Amino acid sequence: MEYEVTVGVEVHVELNTKTKIFCHCPTTFGAEPNSQTCPVCLGLPGVLPVLNKTCVEYAMMAAIAVGGEIAPYSKFDRKNYFYPDLPKGFQISQFDLPLALGGAVEIGTPEAPKKVRIRRIHLEEDAGKLVHATEHGTVSGAATSLVDYNRCGVPLIEIVTEPDMSSAEEARVFLNNLKDIIQYLGISDCKMEEGSLRCDANVSIKPKGRQALGVPVELKNMGSFRAVARAIEHEVGRQSQVLDAGGQIKRETRRFDEDTGATMLMRQKEATEDYRYFPEPDLVPVRIDERWKEEVRKRLPELPDAKRRRFVQEYGLPEYDAGVLVASQSMAGFFEDCVNGYGNPKAVANWVMGELMRYLNVSGKEIGAFPVTPEMLAAMLKLVDAGTISGKIAKSIFDEMCQTGKSPARIVEEKGLTQISDAGELASIVERVIAANLTVVQDFRAGKEKALGFLVGQVMKETKGRANPGLVNKMLKDKIG
Repeated sequence: MEYEVTVGVEVHVELNTKTKIFCHCPTTFGAEPNSQTCPVCLGLPGVLPVLNKTCVEYAMMAAIAVGGEIAPYSKFDRKNYFYPDLPKGFQISQFDLPLALGGAVEIGTPEAPKKVRIRRIHLEEDAGKLVHATEHGTVSGAATSLVDYNRCGVPLIEIVTEPDMSSAEEARVFLNNLKDIIQYLGISDCKMEEGSLRCDANVSIKPKGRQALGVPVELKNMGSFRAVARAIEHEVGRQSQVLDAGGQIKRETRRFDEDTGATMLMRQKEATEDYRYFPEPDLVPVRIDERWKEEVRKRLPELPDAKRRRFVQEYGLPEYDAGVLVASQSMAGFFEDCVNGYGNPKAVANWVMGELMRYLNVSGKEIGAFPVTPEMLAAMLKLVDAGTISGKIAKSIFDEMCQTGKSPARIVEEKGLTQISDAGELASIVERVIAANLTVVQDFRAGKEKALGFLVGQVMKETKGRANPGLVNKMLKDKIG
């Protein structure tokens, strides 16, 4: 039978506030286990939580960025469940009156752009972290498990989508686009390897053409967007096999194993009533007026989609180039700073997407640690335009700038890389190359255009790339006749 796939996701974003959501404990990643705790985040008797205002404003920024509607009145609730990493025995979250409702994130599909609707955005506190004593850190086969409570009380926003995605690839693109938005806002670094962004996926399938959705299965433990896509693809295959065999899909939570690429049963899926929600008695409701919303709205930067459209319209870049550049806010800023110092946006884009990104990929560095400034790259491109250096030499100068951080002018001076544009200086070299390659010369005279390229290459080789290629080309043609 042919099936249709339906995917919705729940994304937990760790907010990069300096302190936790209900206490003054720091949120520094990688600190000594259990060194960033206090009676409030450990849930000891007699303590009272106090809401961190910055957390509310960060959540408001996320809601505004995706076009959501911020509620004028929201409240916190106790979500009751029992795990060793939840010392209170409940999580402070938001249930029936979340901070924001609605909104959407646009994704590209082979057919046409598609909007993935946001159902809700709410605030909550994180739980602690279990450390299992096995090689891969999994609970299976662990003799002991330790608890680090540093993460307890770290602020989260949970972004829940409608089941609008119909493939693993659409889910991956959505998550990537959402991550870009969050990073542009500056409210989280979204580092999945550090747990700053975590995603659960709800996957169901149904016979093609049927209106009613299938039974959703929740997938957890996915440490990258690629893992999310793999987990969804495997789960679609598993559910298809169950239905093809005449079985029924059960509502359950399954864990994804990256080593095997398979999902495994964790537990039967809890229903809402299992959590026994009730209003948090120690926190007052949150009231947000229009003035506060407008104050937060003014802080929003230019977001990825708007920046991409501007790059196409203002700089005349192709859609692809603009999309690559705005995927990173820092990369987009580097590009614009270089254009402001040099001009010619397409030439700058080619260097940024080519040599610059190649260096970052090979070195494993982020753009923030890139040793070449936009001003240095602009200065180097001006040297090419002025005929001081050739395009080929520019690449070697770029590599030298990456290694040493020296200016292009200094590298040219120290290494004597100035382009040779004096016909008199090149004349003897051109004559030697012609005399040493008479067969190639005859090929060119016979109409083989590639032969000229070989001769130009020989001159460039003798001059170590310093000869002006346009001048060499002209001189060779004049000499050969």
